[in-house]
Amino acid sequence: MVKHIVMWKWKDEVKQDHPEALVASLQERFKALLGVVPGLKEIEFGANYNGGEYDIALYCAFATKEDQDAYQTNPAHLTVAEIVRASTCGRACVDYEIA
Repeated sequence: MVKHIVMWKWKDEVKQDHPEALVASLQERFKALLGVVPGLKEIEFGANYNGGEYDIALYCAFATKEDQDAYQTNPAHLTVAEIVRASTCGRACVDYEIA
C-alpha cells in the first residue's frame, strides 16, 4: 500500500476571502475521484482547523506505486490539481509505502 500526503498554503487573497466554499467544493471533487482513478483506494481532503503552517491537506492510499504514478497523470486528477494550484502558494508532500 502506498500513501500520498500533500499539504498546501492558501494564497493570501484566497485566505482573506474565507475559503470555506472552496474547501467544500474541493472535498467533493477529490471524493469524486474514487472509482474514477484506477488503484485509488482512499482519499480525504480537509482544512486545518488549528491554524498552523499549512491550510489544507490531502491524503490518498493506492494499491501500488504504479497506481500512484497513474493518478498523477489522470485527467480527472489534473483538473482538480489545477484548481488547487491556482489557489495555493506553498506545498509539502510525502509519499511512503507500507507492507
